[in-house]
Amino acid sequence: GTAGKPIPLNNITDTEAFISGAEVAVVGFFQEPESPEASQFRLAAGRIAEVPFGLSTNPAVLSHYGVAANTVTLFRRVDNDRRDLDMNSKNVDAEKMTRFIRMNELRLVTEYNPVTAIGVMQSSLQLHLLLITDKMSPKSPEQMRSYREAAELFKGKILFLLVDSNLKSNEQTVSFFKLKKSQLPALAIFHTPDEEQDVLILDEVSVDRVQDFCNHFLQ
Repeated sequence: GTAGKPIPLNNITDTEAFISGAEVAVVGFFQEPESPEASQFRLAAGRIAEVPFGLSTNPAVLSHYGVAANTVTLFRRVDNDRRDLDMNSKNVDAEKMTRFIRMNELRLVTEYNPVTAIGVMQSSLQLHLLLITDKMSPKSPEQMRSYREAAELFKGKILFLLVDSNLKSNEQTVSFFKLKKSQLPALAIFHTPDEEQDVLILDEVSVDRVQDFCNHFLQ
């Protein structure tokens, strides 16, 4: 998977196509393809197999995205947002880059954990929907399929999160919504500015149930 990463992006058209082709895409903008920063970028690209990495040294591309050389930018489709990491200001290495990407890679469905929590807090989307469920359950793959399908319908409006009830770090979240493990799976929706919330205990996770629950809360 990591062979040929990062992909060279030589013009604006290629770069736009590359970014729009993925839920999360990372582009390194560099003046020199062989600079120490670019080689740290390649190291990071090799560590994160499931995120596509692109690299551009084309001045027209850099100016199109309004970035200076030695900038790593993460583009997210879920909230049409981007995050820039300036490599000039502090000695950013592959380690810091990897952490930056892990923190900010929000997807159509983002698995909630202490690392992604940071990106979730900083998202421009103020409505968060949580599917709180046992990820080890045999029903889990089917639940996730329906949940992802529903997430497509609310792209740019609601941030869909998956909370695995087995994770110790998620116990607080489960109890925050006054849920017991025996009541799961459940949906919880949360509006960050005023903490307004609603909870729905589910017998099954279906696209219709999720859609109705979200629409009801939006109204």
